[in-house]
Amino acid sequence: MASSSSTSSTVVGTAIPAPRIIDRLPPIGTLGPLVALAVACAFFASQTSRFLAGQNFSLILQQVMVVGVVAIGQTLVILTAGIDLSCGMLMALGSIVMTKFATDLGLDPYLAIGCGLLSSTAFGYLNGALITFVKLPPFIVTLGTLNIAFAVTQIYSQSQTVSDLPDPLLFFGRTFRVGETEVTYGTVLMLALYAVGWFVLRETAVGRHVYALGNNAEATRLMGIPTQRMLRGIYTVAGLLYGIAGLLIVARTGVGDPQAGQTDNLDSITAVVLGGTSLFGGRGAILGTLVGALIVGVFRNGLTLMGVASVYQILITGILVILAVATDQLSRRRG
Repeated sequence: MASSSSTSSTVVGTAIPAPRIIDRLPPIGTLGPLVALAVACAFFASQTSRFLAGQNFSLILQQVMVVGVVAIGQTLVILTAGIDLSCGMLMALGSIVMTKFATDLGLDPYLAIGCGLLSSTAFGYLNGALITFVKLPPFIVTLGTLNIAFAVTQIYSQSQTVSDLPDPLLFFGRTFRVGETEVTYGTVLMLALYAVGWFVLRETAVGRHVYALGNNAEATRLMGIPTQRMLRGIYTVAGLLYGIAGLLIVARTGVGDPQAGQTDNLDSITAVVLGGTSLFGGRGAILGTLVGALIVGVFRNGLTLMGVASVYQILITGILVILAVATDQLSRRRG
């Protein structure tokens, strides 16, 4: 009995090791982008006094707001283990439709904006339909719609920019003051969209289904979740977001430019990858994408202030992407 009691007390009294500090930290895919952004800001602040100015931070946000909104849609797609190469061209198509309808057709500006959003949303649905009904790979589908949207944009605009736009199309390019700093309404819209995206992905059943779909599509389907309909919905919402980005680029530049968006597909993928979202789907955070877009914006802004040629900015961005993907691969292997 004594032996049994001793053994029992030993088992009951065994101390459970307290979790280490390192175990409490966020995963490297989440923590890494924040650390990189902080280090980049500290470095450029030490190199030029102009970097820390409030107006400069506002400028960085203005420079990333278009790609930032495109990257929200790209994040949703990549979370499902897909890819969208057509995003930049859908943005350009939406911007041309809304500007041409407002100027050439004399349509009410708000109705013209709605038509532009509808056109990019329709192409987003087309992407999802071809992927789910015809069972084509997302890479091939979006590569095809990229070229179709580019051709439609060039034909309809006759490769000419659209100017003399009505005020409603330029609203998000206007500014208001926060202290001594001017902030654009487009920046506020971008941040609001990220807040909505964060809430949906983190706090709703739909968001959990998106992650499940990216982790294992077949298991998600067997759970009774309509995966094909979800995919169509995700690509459709992404198309709508590209249209909103088209409105933002019109507001920022003051014209409808048919040449816009030709690199935004790669820029958005860069932001998503730098933000810690896995290209294999099922893992990532929408706020990480915002951090990724800011990393690119901070590097480009800081190097410009230092007088570094733009070609080196592209070089550094490429290195950052490779490092981010390598980190993702390493973390997957450890998992």
